[in-house]
Amino acid sequence: MSDLLQYEKPAERDLKPVEKLEASQPPAQATQETREAEVEQAARGSENNKRLIEAALYVAGYPLPLKTLASITRTYSKRKAREIARSLIDEYKNRDGALEVLETEDGKFVMQLKHQFVHRVRRLSMKPLLSEGPLKTLAYIALRQPLAQAKLVLVRGGQAYDHISRLVEMGLISREKFGKSQLLRTTERFADYFGFSKESRLMKKQLGVILANIDEEAKKRKKKTSKKGEMETGEESVEEEA
Repeated sequence: MSDLLQYEKPAERDLKPVEKLEASQPPAQATQETREAEVEQAARGSENNKRLIEAALYVAGYPLPLKTLASITRTYSKRKAREIARSLIDEYKNRDGALEVLETEDGKFVMQLKHQFVHRVRRLSMKPLLSEGPLKTLAYIALRQPLAQAKLVLVRGGQAYDHISRLVEMGLISREKFGKSQLLRTTERFADYFGFSKESRLMKKQLGVILANIDEEAKKRKKKTSKKGEMETGEESVEEEA
């Protein structure tokens, strides 16, 4: 009997730490609720980041690099920014609307009108895509592509470097290493935005027709202005004689 009591007492002592440990652990239900709350919070954060990227692409109007998107969402992770932006691409595909989000060849992301709607609504734009200088540089590249950057600078001057940087940033042209210089070409985004063929030869022909029409209109305006000036000069002469 004494042996049995000696055996039971240590067993009782051994159980006490286990009981204390079980009491210190949270209930299984509470742990599950905490996990669900964390998952829900993470989902809300991901959705908010997606909307931030959506807003950034809408406001910019030109391709944005992952570094910018990561900074806007404050994730500071290019991988996460890429995942969110790609999920936005899928979302816009499922919408089947007039806008689309695309990933460019150099890993940037852009929101733009789908090609079939561009020519119908471009005239409603409140501001031009480019100012006159970069636009002339872009036209020169489009007509003579593939074009060496060094040759472009000789024709357009030192300002062309700033134009090129802007055009590359907007996704309208691409550049690749070509000896000591760079080789410039227009992109599919350029063709989509301005409504040109993506085939280089046909694009140049279309652009040539447009530029010829612009020159013709300029000549007509100049001739009209000159004629108006002559008429005003004639009226002044008649008044002096009178």
